[in-house]
Amino acid sequence: MNIGIVCYPTFGGSGVVATELGKALARNGHKVHFITYSKPGRLDFFNENIFYHEVDIYSYPLFDYVPYELALSSKMVNVVEYEKLDLLHVHYAIPHASAAFMAKQILKTKGIEIPVITTLHGTDITLVGKNPSYEPVVTFSINQSDIVTSVSDNLKQDTYSHFPISRDIEVIPNFIDLTRFSKQKKDHFKKAICPNDEKLIVHTSNFRKVKRVEDVMEVFHKIHKQIPSKLLMIGDGPERQMAESMCREFSLCDDVRFLGKLDAVEEVLSVGDLFVLPSESESFGLAALEAMACEVPVISSNAGGIPELNIHGETGFLSKVGDVEDMAKNALFVLHDDNLARFKKGALERAKLFDITNILPLYEKLYFKALGK
Repeated sequence: MNIGIVCYPTFGGSGVVATELGKALARNGHKVHFITYSKPGRLDFFNENIFYHEVDIYSYPLFDYVPYELALSSKMVNVVEYEKLDLLHVHYAIPHASAAFMAKQILKTKGIEIPVITTLHGTDITLVGKNPSYEPVVTFSINQSDIVTSVSDNLKQDTYSHFPISRDIEVIPNFIDLTRFSKQKKDHFKKAICPNDEKLIVHTSNFRKVKRVEDVMEVFHKIHKQIPSKLLMIGDGPERQMAESMCREFSLCDDVRFLGKLDAVEEVLSVGDLFVLPSESESFGLAALEAMACEVPVISSNAGGIPELNIHGETGFLSKVGDVEDMAKNALFVLHDDNLARFKKGALERAKLFDITNILPLYEKLYFKALGK
């Protein structure tokens, strides 16, 4: 197949999933064309089946805001027509699904029929999409898609609850590549961070309010009082300064490191003992899955689609959003030497179910369905 993938080229979950899916499709012999405004962070060109088409964006004095959606639609038309694409797979509803609808209508006038698959990832539905400024367009573009998928059953139900959707939504969960995300021998790294065999706690996010990084600091503070431990904070965003202030307030700065954005996050996860994800909202929890694949148990909230991934008492524990006391209690239980090995094994076994080799065929089957094959 000749597939067009439209996504945000960011470190966020939707961009990561779209990029990794495209790379896996290319390894399977399909031609994959990425269409976006800059090269996705995890995209490489060491495969003859991967192509990148940059959306041309021009600013004019007449416009207060650059009309990206129009530029994206035009680029889709151009790529579909000249690269002879079989289908378009757009990730994140805003503005990709509506831009794809416009491109599809333009292509019809040229005698070209192009199926559009829309994958919903989370905040495009639960946060941004519900805004009255966008809701009618989001609803329309989802209903006009040929096939719609979501990354969790919880997100599927949220979509039906908040929008008058008339289409079936198929659940295909997020995934990881276990050839990349697996525990690596990084004993020297662990020794450098935890010279006295302290337990190592890890958190990864974009440090937005919805991630509740203040709860990460609270939970670690409580853990730190009970056992020797260190905390690694991976990522960046608007709440980082607040987290750093809490670190100083709790006198934890010697035992907390802020690492910023990392490409090789699996190297850090490989030396972790526990992953903390106390999010207020999470459509799936891709960061937690990456940790589990590296044999790191998860302490998380029970928000959104996280319970579909993190199995209470097997791969870690779930707590109510904001219940830092319960999270800390559960964390100490997991970190106990009598329990840690069991939870590490449970996390890995669960992660294996979400390996790309299991999920890719689901997307391929969907593509053939869209093409009527």
